[in-house]
Amino acid sequence: MPPLLEVTNLSTEFRTGLGTVPAVDGISYTVDRGETVAIVGESGSGKTASALALLRLIPDPPGRISGGRVLFNGRDLLRLSDAEMREVRGGDIGMVFQEPMTSLNPVLTIGRQITETLEQHRGADRITAHHRAIELLGLVGIADPLRRLKQYPHQLSGGMRQRIMIAIAIACDPKLIIADEPTTALDVTIQAQILELMKSLTRRLDAALIVITHNLGVVARYANRVNVMYAGRIVESGPAQAVYHHPGHPYTMALLRSVPRLDRPRQARLDPIAGQPPDLTRLDGGCAFRPRCRFAVEACARRRPAMAPTRAAGHFAACLRSDEIAVATEVAV
Repeated sequence: MPPLLEVTNLSTEFRTGLGTVPAVDGISYTVDRGETVAIVGESGSGKTASALALLRLIPDPPGRISGGRVLFNGRDLLRLSDAEMREVRGGDIGMVFQEPMTSLNPVLTIGRQITETLEQHRGADRITAHHRAIELLGLVGIADPLRRLKQYPHQLSGGMRQRIMIAIAIACDPKLIIADEPTTALDVTIQAQILELMKSLTRRLDAALIVITHNLGVVARYANRVNVMYAGRIVESGPAQAVYHHPGHPYTMALLRSVPRLDRPRQARLDPIAGQPPDLTRLDGGCAFRPRCRFAVEACARRRPAMAPTRAAGHFAACLRSDEIAVATEVAV
């Protein structure tokens, strides 16, 4: 069976006063039906831009999708008309945006924001949409749904707003849910609740899930596969267990080492990633991570390595020394 989503050489760019920024630089990956795929990387690595490109939400100007193909259920989303794309957004593909306080409309009630989606994509009448909205709030764990439907976003806590965003995303029983930093600004307990909720809902709906985050620790127990992005490219991809236990790229290893862990002594210091993310307008022909990499050698400056298989099945990394790093490094989740 073909994958639900197949992204091939997707590229986006933004025109700025300093030059053209290749925010997403030829990424390729697939998402199978019912699968959870994590896209991980620092701020500015291209995670959100890649997700917005899937739904053709890149603002033009200054941005544009400069190349690639996005097959969803056999249809290339980049070739659909604007009207056809509007049917896909919120219908077949639901998205949980990064910051619910700015994504939710402050002057519309919670109920209206949910029912609007149902009326637009499913042709539901007001009464049917209202009953479905009550059901959705129950599904996402919000108590007293009748009262909450009458409230406005500013009257809810951060965790509740995030649940409302999830309710809107799943309203039309989508085949794919994209969650962009769904746990940002939430405390640790609420983060776990939101991730557990999304995992259980995708099982119930038999939907695939793409989780975008900067924190590898957040998705350790939820993702089937992980794609690690740096400077607009995917630099490592594979089954979650392979990526976590035997990372093949020094950037992935650095991300893992920078996450606080309970199995380390309390006095142990975090191991931060040295340096700053690269200026995308000044990339040269070498590996973009080499100025921050403790494993860099002279050959890293001459070319940007392509994704190549490591010793684990289905595990790929874009590093000249990936086999050495995977063997030398044992990272426990």
